[in-house]
Amino acid sequence: MTPPLSILLLGTQMAVGGAQKVLFDQANWFHQRGYKVTTAFFYDRDNLHHSWQDVFPFPVINLNAFEKGEGKLRNGVLILQGLWRLWVLLRREKFDVIETFTHDSNMLALPLAWAAQIPVRIATHHGIVAGISPWREKIHAWMVNHGIAQCIVAVSAMTRRKLLEEGIQAERIVVIPNGITPVEVEGINREEIRKAAGVGADDPFLLAVGRLVYSKAHELLIAAMPAVLEKFPNTKLGICGDGALRPQLEGQIQSLGISDSVKLLGHSDDVAKFLASADVFVMPSLWEGLSIALLEAMSAGLPIIATQVEGMEEVVSEGVEGLLVPAGNVETLADAVTRILDNPRMRHSMGAAARAKVLGSYTADRMCEGYLGLALKLK
Repeated sequence: MTPPLSILLLGTQMAVGGAQKVLFDQANWFHQRGYKVTTAFFYDRDNLHHSWQDVFPFPVINLNAFEKGEGKLRNGVLILQGLWRLWVLLRREKFDVIETFTHDSNMLALPLAWAAQIPVRIATHHGIVAGISPWREKIHAWMVNHGIAQCIVAVSAMTRRKLLEEGIQAERIVVIPNGITPVEVEGINREEIRKAAGVGADDPFLLAVGRLVYSKAHELLIAAMPAVLEKFPNTKLGICGDGALRPQLEGQIQSLGISDSVKLLGHSDDVAKFLASADVFVMPSLWEGLSIALLEAMSAGLPIIATQVEGMEEVVSEGVEGLLVPAGNVETLADAVTRILDNPRMRHSMGAAARAKVLGSYTADRMCEGYLGLALKLK
């Protein structure tokens, strides 16, 4: 029998986000099937290292290659030290497979993995990278085209098109959609969660999940709420997540006079309870790859309102699993919300279709089987 593969899954930062969730879903899947799994990150942005290591049954390594608040010189030294630690790890463990999860980890780690003669080197691309410079795109494409990474995985067909525009050769790109462990809402006390969030038993409850950052465009959803409240005055909106824009969003909510209707719920380790208690999931993002939060909401049986951006159009079919609106348009977003609130039967059928779509095509099992098949093919 062929011994199980030894796999290194490498991300950039220890933080709560979609790429990190995909990384750990893969790590758990491979570990449960007898593969030797190691996870590593270049730095611990949110002081999660020890708590993650306590939770997961495989190594979680912090390479300590960056520190918030330090100057360029100090962080330059830390990057070099982190790369040396990675080199030692690669040489010591002699992994069969390395998979990297961001542009930064692709560019920093894969040349070392190539030099260390790791047999299978897989880069991934999870969506638009804001502010990336043209020279970085060129170097990234050169690395993939010349075999530093043997291939790059795109998480959606639209992400694949972005990679082609970057200059990566078509034969080097493999599409493996993100997948999730479906959210189970059975046994969650819906009424209790709604009451704690300030939502009445009969109030329409909209939910958004995501970091409070520019790309998620929560300010547009908040701006749409006055028009929604004109037609459905009991509507409540909960935004689950945290980030740098929280003070700005709090100010916007106060200035619009809708503090009783819009709640910033903060970060939660148990998003399932909010999914179980919501009526509609809204995702107003300006760009996405293939959103884990979206897939989880669909798996919980929620109808979707989402923007027509990369990744989401592939998952949500207009009028089937939800409604699609142009990105950045407050008026059409408000109209979509009122349309879906005005039709309970449509909400129910869309929610059922959304769950069926995820269970059929976007599970962690399907995703990980795709990566395993790719690794065995490349080995």
